[in-house]
Amino acid sequence: MLDFIRRLAEYEREPNAVIATEEDIIRHGFGPEPKYRCLIAEWQGMPAGFALFHYNFSTWRGQPGLYLEDLFVLVEMRGKGVGKALLQRLAQIALEENCYGLRWMVLEWNTPALKFYDSIGAELLDEWETMLVRGDALARLANHDPNSDRVIHSGEAKATSETRRDSGGFQE
Repeated sequence: MLDFIRRLAEYEREPNAVIATEEDIIRHGFGPEPKYRCLIAEWQGMPAGFALFHYNFSTWRGQPGLYLEDLFVLVEMRGKGVGKALLQRLAQIALEENCYGLRWMVLEWNTPALKFYDSIGAELLDEWETMLVRGDALARLANHDPNSDRVIHSGEAKATSETRRDSGGFQE
């Protein structure tokens, strides 16, 4: 998986961006509360591509969806139906698990991917832009001083709990 992730980063023109380790992949995907799932496609018994995905949730629909974080097929395996097979299996999982659909992002310059996704009936959501908060900005937003363990509270409004499901129902 990590090899596929690194090759994807190279393809996406970010060869030095991957900081994930094998331990990270194992901890977050194979521990007691997995944060993702992954499909590995094979061609003649050899790994040919992968699809890493997790759940999202649509508040408007009241249903989960699948979010495809990464889809990558080795260059030498492209054009053989590997990518489509991965997406077909994801669609099957989405239907089996009563998900509203499958969502992902694509780089605007990735014309081959855009054409392929159009050919399978995927919609390009023109009105939506991707937002990301990370690093120091994330710590500032959380009112956490990144140089200490102290949490800084400001303002009147606070979100103080979250709803989680345990074996006996829901709890806060």
